[in-house]
Amino acid sequence: MASVTLRDVRKEYDHGGTAQVAVHGVNLEIADGELVVLVGPSGCGKSTTLRMIAGLESVTAGTLSIGDRVVNDLPPRERDVAMVFQNYALYPHMTAYENMAFALKLRKRPSKEIDRKVRRAADMLGIEELLPRRPRAMSGGQRQRVAVGRAVVREPEVFLFDEPLSNLDARLRVQMRREFAKLHERLGATMVYVTHDQVEAMTLGDRIVVMNEGQVQQIDTPMALYERPANIFVAGFIGTPPMNLIEGVVFRDDAIRFRSMDGSLIVTPSNAWTSRLEAHAARESAVVLGVRPEDISIAGGADASSGGGDSAAGARVELIEPTGSEALIYTTIAGHDMVLRSGERPFPSAGATISIRFAPDRLHFFEASGSAI
Repeated sequence: MASVTLRDVRKEYDHGGTAQVAVHGVNLEIADGELVVLVGPSGCGKSTTLRMIAGLESVTAGTLSIGDRVVNDLPPRERDVAMVFQNYALYPHMTAYENMAFALKLRKRPSKEIDRKVRRAADMLGIEELLPRRPRAMSGGQRQRVAVGRAVVREPEVFLFDEPLSNLDARLRVQMRREFAKLHERLGATMVYVTHDQVEAMTLGDRIVVMNEGQVQQIDTPMALYERPANIFVAGFIGTPPMNLIEGVVFRDDAIRFRSMDGSLIVTPSNAWTSRLEAHAARESAVVLGVRPEDISIAGGADASSGGGDSAAGARVELIEPTGSEALIYTTIAGHDMVLRSGERPFPSAGATISIRFAPDRLHFFEASGSAI
């Protein structure tokens, strides 16, 4: 296996003499054996970045290395990478065995070696019974396993996955996520995985690269991204439902507090925020308060037993989404839309008015420009 390094990697397309930048100077080091997930909305540049690693897109500027080789000008076949696509790309006239063996046959590997590698990969992925079948006799999940097996038998230095689960139903996606995690553990391989699904990113990645509009927003471990987002975009993108964001100002009376722009919501953060917010309070600077749904509780309920924070009366319940052990409660507070996650029974009814409490030590603050304070 090998590491992958991107230094100021940039991709531009020429549209009628005008350069359109798809990827802006990405800097990324992927360690040997690491699984890194590129995540972001459609058009953010994640697939373009993956295709540059694969050699399917040229690099406009910067340096791209696999191991100790600079591969900017190498064709895909010389990069020793294997790519699994969203659409499986299996040959319909071949069996699963023949699809998995095809690349090795092109390389004129001995028949015994091919058979050994195909059967070992099939055993690893639990698809031995599929080997004699053609793609039309397989389900979507089975086809995806065969496509992964075809990559595994090549024993490449780097595996590249481009939204491989997006064509599967929700239940099968969950199952296949587990399969990918097991595969990475067994192979100890370097993997780069692209998805727009942040749940996939959080559950699979050793590290996650969050991208937007061709730029890297943050690179970190899943929980670090969740607990310490670098900016408003990451805060709103990572997490389901996303973080609640409220514009307002920081001010001081007997303590440092946050006040929404219309003055309808007052929140007192924990003392840990005092030093970081002191300068903003002196100027009554515009900031954005962020709070995750699980860090809001219904005042007076068991979830609020820890005390602290501020309760906001008059939160009107607009919608309840029960998920079994808990519910997502969508509310409005003086015009502010807010969602909280609660396991406190009974769940309130739509149309009810409740008081809510923010966990003072679980708040986030961002500059008006978007960066974390």
